[in-house]
Amino acid sequence: MGYDLVIFDNDGVLVDSEPLANSILAGYLTELGHPTSYEESLRDYMGAAVHRVHDLVGERTGQTLPADFDATLQSRTAVAFERELKPVPGVQDVLAALVETGTAYCLASSGSHERIRVGHRAAGLDEWFEEEWIFSSEDVGQGKPAPDLFLHAADQMGVAPARCVVIEDSPLGVQAAAAAGMDVYAYTAMVPADRLPGATGYFGDMNQLAALLGLEGGYSGGFDH
Repeated sequence: MGYDLVIFDNDGVLVDSEPLANSILAGYLTELGHPTSYEESLRDYMGAAVHRVHDLVGERTGQTLPADFDATLQSRTAVAFERELKPVPGVQDVLAALVETGTAYCLASSGSHERIRVGHRAAGLDEWFEEEWIFSSEDVGQGKPAPDLFLHAADQMGVAPARCVVIEDSPLGVQAAAAAGMDVYAYTAMVPADRLPGATGYFGDMNQLAALLGLEGGYSGGFDH
């Protein structure tokens, strides 16, 4: 295998959260007097930390969001996650292949640690990630598209950036991985490849990822963890 560490984005890559999260965000912004469609939320905020929402609303309207915006958004999102969230189809097989081949992996997400934990419990992925393998934009000064989060994850995992590969599904995430000097495979289930420029490679189904990572042959399929 060509990599010593696989770094997963979380939302849309591990947990199938983007449709839920962006529907809630678009609805909440609209409710607050900032009309936002689901498609606009995906375009502007997918893969970003919540401070980007504050920044863009401020730039566009000159207004500030309520002081409890983050807490309310987190609460609404958590309720939806507990009720509906599922893992991305096929990702548990990829994780099992990494475990079986002894390949290190972690996640680096724009979401908060609390959001990550809630989502993993709801989707049944919590058993796959030790706490020290989970990194959030809360841990660094700048979130994606800055490279800080991916560089922090690599440093904490003890792997040089050039030996890392990132699995992403958002334009901001692909930009961040490239800026960190890492290869990045872009998952195109929600965003087409032409909107994810700069990736090392592209795949539309998690069943293709094991081959891209060079894991085939060391794994027989079907997860049991």
